[in-house]
Amino acid sequence: MSEKILITPKSYYKIRDKMMPLPGDYQPIFNDTGKTFTEKQMLNLAEDVVGIIIGVDPISRKVIENASKLKAISKYGVGMDNIDLEAARNKNIKLDNTPGTNNVSVAELALGLIFAAARNIPQAVTSVKEGEWKRIKGTELTDKTLGLMGCGKIGREVVKRAAGIFKSIQVYDPYFDDNDFIKKYKLLMLDKDRLLQEADFVSLHLPLNKETENFISRKELSLMKGDAVLVNTSRGGLIDEAELYKALKNNELGAAACDVFSEEPPGKHQLLELDNFLLTPHMGANTKEAVEKMAAAATRNLIAMLEDNSAGGVKN
Repeated sequence: MSEKILITPKSYYKIRDKMMPLPGDYQPIFNDTGKTFTEKQMLNLAEDVVGIIIGVDPISRKVIENASKLKAISKYGVGMDNIDLEAARNKNIKLDNTPGTNNVSVAELALGLIFAAARNIPQAVTSVKEGEWKRIKGTELTDKTLGLMGCGKIGREVVKRAAGIFKSIQVYDPYFDDNDFIKKYKLLMLDKDRLLQEADFVSLHLPLNKETENFISRKELSLMKGDAVLVNTSRGGLIDEAELYKALKNNELGAAACDVFSEEPPGKHQLLELDNFLLTPHMGANTKEAVEKMAAAATRNLIAMLEDNSAGGVKN
């Protein structure tokens, strides 16, 4: 009898025919619900599978401990904050991700959100559809400063595209030391506080972990310009949403545009009541190109880990 593999990403399901048949004798279980699985659903679905291709669904300690046959987890994307890595290590479960598959897609959405916030595009479209014809005023990006928190693979793609738009690009990233890249794009490497004080647009490109949780909170928001725009296409937990609400509500910050939230979907959150807050449904990596790259890479990674008889562990 073939062994089971759980494939949770909703976008994978839509292109499953391109990925099938799977190499080897494996039975795929797809997510055809159109929704992210809950922990309770994951407990049931992962119970007797040998491998998982995981999207943003939770793989908690409970899920891992209950999955008695689980040998490998392949992340559909890069961020692993929805996986209990310590529990995976304890059970010697192999794990890999797919860096480089969605960098361009996420970077382009980050810039799209910057344009949308600067020119109030969503508000203008809604106004026209409601029968109005108000010429909503915006602001130009030319002669403005872009600040990037993090300059990894996605941050670099943002730099490449933003270099022809902004007057200057500032970067905070204590781990970034590519001097050739810095010189080529004339990047200003600053500390966190100074960047927040000087940038007109601040875009977050950081992983979510214990060090970066609530990376932007009351102190950081108070340092930013009163008309600055904050953009987040990384993880919702990077921003203290209660403090962000206060800053936007009191006009202490110009606008915020996010593709991610602490709880997805957010339900009736108070931030959604504000005109100067934009939220897209975690779609940064959801392009035709990125989806196919992620699906192919995640599938290859999972099969390779399952066919590898060496000891398991977390690779990334």
